[in-house]
Amino acid sequence: MKADELRLKFLEFFKNRGHAVVPSSPLVPDDPSVLLTTAGMQQFKPYYTGDADPMKDFGAKNTASVQKCFRASDIDEVGDASHLTFFEMLGNFSFGGYFKEDAIRWAHQFVTKELGLKIDYVTVFGGTDTAGQAIPSDTESERLWKEMDPALDVHVRGMDENFWGPTGKEGPCGPTTEIYVGGVEIWNIVFNEFFYHGTREELLAGAAGKTLKPLKTPGVDTGAGFERIAVAVQKKEHVFQTDLFASVTALLPRDLEERARRIIADHLRASAFLLADGVRPSNKEAGYVLRRILRRALAFEHMHEMPAGIFEDILTAVIRQYGGFYPELERERDAMLDAYRVERERFAHTLSAGIKELNRQGGTIDAKGGFHLYESYGLPYEVIREVGGERARGLTRDAFDAEFKKHQDKSREGAEKKFGGHGLILDTGELKAATEEEVKKVTRLHTATHLLQSALRKILDPDVRQMGSDITYMRTRFDFSFARKLTPEELKRVEDEVNDIIRADHPVTMKEMDYEDAVASGALYFFREKYPKRVKVYTVGTDDVFFSREFCGGPHVSRTGEIGEFRIKKEEAVASGVRRIRAVVEP
Repeated sequence: MKADELRLKFLEFFKNRGHAVVPSSPLVPDDPSVLLTTAGMQQFKPYYTGDADPMKDFGAKNTASVQKCFRASDIDEVGDASHLTFFEMLGNFSFGGYFKEDAIRWAHQFVTKELGLKIDYVTVFGGTDTAGQAIPSDTESERLWKEMDPALDVHVRGMDENFWGPTGKEGPCGPTTEIYVGGVEIWNIVFNEFFYHGTREELLAGAAGKTLKPLKTPGVDTGAGFERIAVAVQKKEHVFQTDLFASVTALLPRDLEERARRIIADHLRASAFLLADGVRPSNKEAGYVLRRILRRALAFEHMHEMPAGIFEDILTAVIRQYGGFYPELERERDAMLDAYRVERERFAHTLSAGIKELNRQGGTIDAKGGFHLYESYGLPYEVIREVGGERARGLTRDAFDAEFKKHQDKSREGAEKKFGGHGLILDTGELKAATEEEVKKVTRLHTATHLLQSALRKILDPDVRQMGSDITYMRTRFDFSFARKLTPEELKRVEDEVNDIIRADHPVTMKEMDYEDAVASGALYFFREKYPKRVKVYTVGTDDVFFSREFCGGPHVSRTGEIGEFRIKKEEAVASGVRRIRAVVEP
């Protein structure tokens, strides 16, 4: 069974059992607690807590998806037969629609009947009292498995293996049952019964002051490893032998060592998906992750003197192979390849100089020397480790990251001092500026972005929601929920609406309010984000008649007339159901 057939078989199976099929969310999630999407349930977190209504959004209490995922924690391990940075997760989810019996029965049916695989054994949760309260053993799941298959081997395991913690800094969690085929876990059903106000690590450690509370409506969260299942159904030894990597590895030189072959294949495939979701190489957040894996692959290209153009061919092969299921790859093909070419050219100029400096240093490469190579020559940790060979074997990730953090702390202190301590930070994640003049421009663009969201909701649909934004002194980039491409007429109406508000020179005011009062006032906010009891609310207009009202930390202009002329430069798709507008303000 080929990978494309496997995806469709899974979705069709659960669609026929009352699940709404939901497209994969982007790799950069609308979730401030995580950097990248690491699990299929991430986009569904609000439905487990009751903050969102699945019937309204999906027409069902049950959903199924094939989710793109990325885990930066595995970068250093890539090169062996199993670890990946990018992977796909098959998932079926329920938010009060069904629970243990159906989840286990359908998992058993799909694995044994639809895929024809033999289950070696399953595991269930054995109970604990280390989470600040006693959690009983999952005897119900054990009984259900035995009733379904009396000969099945059921293993009872502890909290570190069979209790799934929150995704991010807090979230839904609960006991799990897992399916093993060929000695490998391929299917993990989480029974979300609790909400934990802390991380998985804090949960396992029984951290003081962290609470574990029952969810009002228990739910099901299945994570089935797509690559692992592909290995099993295709009867391969490891994932790099499956058809998921066939088009990539076929383009690599035959005499290339296996470890390098696997790293390049994984990193270029992962880079393609990050690029397609709008991530661009940088020194911050998701952009830094992309730069790390892309430059590591390029370092191998340099070290093994591989033919020019081979990596671009590989990226094109990934687009061709996966574009049918993930249309954003085909849609963003030109932008992806352009971004790759820019990064490759930029890195080529610094790599040779960095290698010369690495050789000039002599001796072993410690954290301080490694960070100097990164800061001055753009060599990420992974590249230093690969190029440095034996001299860099003693350089650890923890030591390098600690040196990185020291540099960030110094930069932050310098930025705050530079701006006179008035609260503006050089990089808030959303707003980015390097000089006082840039701060003024960013401030104008920030207020304009609030007006843009208001205009989109007025002209397109009141249910339009902000999905993310990024503002530099040059432009604003605003992502929002909408199912189709905007017409030129709609874009013109949105632009005119914003400019009408600007020309009217309305006041922009801020009030600190209790969270509940702010919501009642009609202020917009990220429904997935956790807010403090007191919040800041910015209003354009008056208390009674306002054109925009949002939870926000600022900064903003004092009147809309300060913004200047608003111009939309581009409108494009980011992912299924998510659009992006790029805009500027002119004097």
